[in-house]
Amino acid sequence: MRIKQKPEDFSVKESYRFDEVPSGRHRVYLMDKQKLSTFDAADRIRDAFGLKPGSISYCGLKDKQGRTEQLIAVDGADVDMQDPDLRLKYLGRTNQPLSAANITSNRFAVTVRMLTEDSIGPLNLAAAEINRLGVVNYFDSQRFGSLKHGQGFIAKDLIRGDFEAALRNYLAQPSELDRSEDAKVKAFWRENWGRWDARVPFEGSRKYHRILKSLRDHPGDYLRAFLQIDASYRAMLLFTYQSYLWNEGVRRYLQLLLPRENLFPLKYQAGTLLFHRDADPEVLNALRDSTFPLLAPDSLIEEPKVKQAVDWVLGREKLALADLRVEEAPRMLYFKHEERPTVVIPHKLVIGRVQNDDLNRGYLKVNIAFTLPPGAYATLVIKRLFHFEYQEESAQQIRESWRAPVEDRDGERESADTAYAPRGPRRAPSPTPPLPVAKGAPMAGPKAARRTPAPEAAPTPGRRPKTREEVDTRPSQPSAGFLERQRQKKDAKEQARREQSAKRPESRKKK
Repeated sequence: MRIKQKPEDFSVKESYRFDEVPSGRHRVYLMDKQKLSTFDAADRIRDAFGLKPGSISYCGLKDKQGRTEQLIAVDGADVDMQDPDLRLKYLGRTNQPLSAANITSNRFAVTVRMLTEDSIGPLNLAAAEINRLGVVNYFDSQRFGSLKHGQGFIAKDLIRGDFEAALRNYLAQPSELDRSEDAKVKAFWRENWGRWDARVPFEGSRKYHRILKSLRDHPGDYLRAFLQIDASYRAMLLFTYQSYLWNEGVRRYLQLLLPRENLFPLKYQAGTLLFHRDADPEVLNALRDSTFPLLAPDSLIEEPKVKQAVDWVLGREKLALADLRVEEAPRMLYFKHEERPTVVIPHKLVIGRVQNDDLNRGYLKVNIAFTLPPGAYATLVIKRLFHFEYQEESAQQIRESWRAPVEDRDGERESADTAYAPRGPRRAPSPTPPLPVAKGAPMAGPKAARRTPAPEAAPTPGRRPKTREEVDTRPSQPSAGFLERQRQKKDAKEQARREQSAKRPESRKKK
């Protein structure tokens, strides 16, 4: 299975509310973006209109791999952006910056591709389980991009007081999976760490201007330099580690509540998650009503099993609650306690009609729509629906996907990294055609591959078949006519050079 193969395959729209004040200082816009993270979109708007850091507020972070709509508010300035991948629509004014309180829900529409008949079979049962049991409200892989890109948990460096390591991981740790200019900037500072006057030959260096200026003015004061990072991004770095502690604590909490046979694992970016496939009514009601804390130094935990799970995860991390602070900057770098629902139940879960996959010949696709409360992850619902075959894509698979372009039915080509999506295990398609075909019509799928010539064979899962223009049909040796044409071209070029040389003045020839 594959998701997010095209931006249109993953769509999310916020349901929002804000108090409109005609004379308010914050201008509210509906932002429509695709293939951009919320941070990247906000940075582009700030750079285009010369806005200060912190001047753009939003309700939450939206997925980069997809097309999303969300609210943003700009403090004290009118802006307009109508780029193909980033559009703004003015909605009004308000007195306060936006926050998570302005979201009521998120409506998702997801196209799941590269499915077989074996994938479709258990889908209705999995949907019934979700409606009855809900989905554990974990933070999904998108939250842990710092692990995917080799930066680790920067918050752990801050807790230890190693501010140079924290800044180095942020500024000078290029990702092997990032082919943007930002990776080149980070590679430059990895090689030139400490040479703060070195000139960076890449435009992408501008986003680090305040950090580098601080390092030039105050060499060795890595905490001061780190605090030049945008406040919302600094908070996210701490929240990433807090999210990991939450995931690990809830995983342990489920083990304390349920027998092993009622749980099943799913791999994700930061390790393994546990989901329940069944539960006694009493336990199920307790899970639905329960919350689990996002840990901070002032967290007070009274429920015995929750406390037991928290003690387990902190012990494994060799921490105490009091350690979750950065004493050198308590007002700018801090962990905030919050209660997060342990389980969420998707509303209005709709599974669409199964269709032929227009991007992956011989496979099926299905559209799935549902609504989630703020902060819940749609990708977890999809993973739970297809838990019997879902597999997180490895870094090696991502690199391999770069080697060949992806081509859609309209003939548009894009590099594979722009069409990247998590890929499931490479299962053979169903031995029978997925949908009926007219008598005499060519068959699709693996069975047809054994009855047709090699160029028409079904593709290997995860790869696009070569088009007629891509298939190499040249003979192994060049023909005589080809060699003769090459010789004639060479002779013509040589003759032109001689004629041009003969026309030059004698004075130029002597020189």
